[in-house]
Amino acid sequence: MTDRNFRTAWLAALGAIMVVPALLWLATAPDEPTWSRLSVLTGLFALSAMVCAAVLPSRLRSVNRAFGIEGVIEVHRFLGVGAAVLVMLHLACVVAADPSAVALLDVPTAPHRAQAAVAATTALGALVVSALMRRHLRLSYEFWRWTHIGLGSAAVLFSALHVWWLDHVVQQAAMLVTLTVLVLVLLAVAAYRWVWRGLLDPSTEFMVMEVRAESPTVSTVVLGPRRRRRHSHASAAADWAFAPGQFAWIRLRRSPAAEEHPFTIASSAHLDHTEFTVRHTGDFTRALRTLRPGSPVWVDGPHGAFTSDIGVCDGFVLIAGGVGITPMMSMLRTAADRGDPRPYRLVVVAGSPEDLLFREELGFLCHSLDLEVTEVLRRPPDGWEGHTGDLGVGLFAMVLGTVERPEALDYFLCGPPGLVDDALDVLDVMDVPASRIRTELFDFV
Repeated sequence: MTDRNFRTAWLAALGAIMVVPALLWLATAPDEPTWSRLSVLTGLFALSAMVCAAVLPSRLRSVNRAFGIEGVIEVHRFLGVGAAVLVMLHLACVVAADPSAVALLDVPTAPHRAQAAVAATTALGALVVSALMRRHLRLSYEFWRWTHIGLGSAAVLFSALHVWWLDHVVQQAAMLVTLTVLVLVLLAVAAYRWVWRGLLDPSTEFMVMEVRAESPTVSTVVLGPRRRRRHSHASAAADWAFAPGQFAWIRLRRSPAAEEHPFTIASSAHLDHTEFTVRHTGDFTRALRTLRPGSPVWVDGPHGAFTSDIGVCDGFVLIAGGVGITPMMSMLRTAADRGDPRPYRLVVVAGSPEDLLFREELGFLCHSLDLEVTEVLRRPPDGWEGHTGDLGVGLFAMVLGTVERPEALDYFLCGPPGLVDDALDVLDVMDVPASRIRTELFDFV
């Protein structure tokens, strides 16, 4: 199935989850006062939004390939906030339909259905606030991650209990079947994410082949599948197939509760091993640097749509900041293995010469590809003769000057948010169509 077909299929599935329960209830429900009908509709839409929000970030590879990880996270956030708004509207409609329902907010004396509703609303509110205020509250990623998962699970669970104990919508057979299907979908996704991929899938287990220092702060971890198919290069590749530019989550223990972080694959898609180039900025990444050959690690992937294998174009402009060069290296190494004749123009932005990675290899790749590398330093040392400062139209015009059809190029941007925003501003001034631009930010988590 092509990426476009995946996208179409998932859009249809998510659209059905959002609208089918509400439309089915409208078609089968008895006549009720307007506010009562609105209270049920807003509640059903809120429940559907929560289901979609739970499914999207569950690391279903077809979803991430169809929409890209940034698209998945953006829609997930939108649905989370939308669900919270719909819950507030639901409560308002309930009170408008029956003002005496305010008494249900007295939690100790309220019936179970109301207690579940309050619990779900509280969990959802806390989830949205913690997500929006994560940086302000200075929450660590791992603490925020498990809090986010716990609050989201609580919101969905108590919402389901509220609907069940309310015993209103589920009295209709068609609605009972529809809501049961939604529950089964959530359980299936959870089982895939946490049980199969987290514990049982043998393809997730890799072993360390080498840890190679690229600089004092950057290392490349080389992994091979723990359980290889025998003999052939093609069989080994079949165990772990990725598109150049994709990423994966790495953890150091088999448990799905183990700490894990996402890293972009840096190696060619045509090797029997996989390389991740990592900057050591925390305890987890420093632990990766100390791994010994033969050590087991677990890899959940590949994920993402940030890949040169999507779409058709006449060439590429790759703009990278720091270790944002890793997906670009995967694309260039894969292109060299394939003998790709198309032009590749790489713009690398770094603070100092010490932050410029893979310079020697890029020099070799310039001989096997139509590749030109432009280095830009933010803090150039004395004697630096290359480009300096910010990205600008003049720099891009120079980069594109050796390409026959610059209007037929695709642009890939990866790095810190500030760099990506600067590059997007320049491309906007140059009237580059948004359909030709792909981005990947370091802070999507």
